[in-house]
Amino acid sequence: MKIDKDKPWTWIKYKEGMCSGCWGSCCTMPVEIGAADLVRLGIASSDEVEISRKKVAKKLIKKGVVSSYREATDLYMLVQRSNGDCYYLDSKTRLCTVYELRPGVCREFPGVGPRPGFCPQRKK
Repeated sequence: MKIDKDKPWTWIKYKEGMCSGCWGSCCTMPVEIGAADLVRLGIASSDEVEISRKKVAKKLIKKGVVSSYREATDLYMLVQRSNGDCYYLDSKTRLCTVYELRPGVCREFPGVGPRPGFCPQRKK
């Protein structure tokens, strides 16, 4: 069976070291981040998010970093490139350009997501 990132039932059980040599399929999935992630990434200050998260969203949408903000969940959606890649994924190396500062959801994957403990791994 072919692994398809949009069909979690095709994913394989995650094992240590699987990211090595992977194409980064998980980095082509939509990424929702919180205010703490914005601050860690340095794209918003803690003062800004304390004062108005809606204003932060408006500013970041205008800059092309986030595509939307949902007040009900207090989450921002990172922009994806035209090919579906994460805003922070290097297209040549397929590595995260902000790895040390990456969002919490990325840090926790594959422990969180559509099928916790499983991965849409694709070899380079």
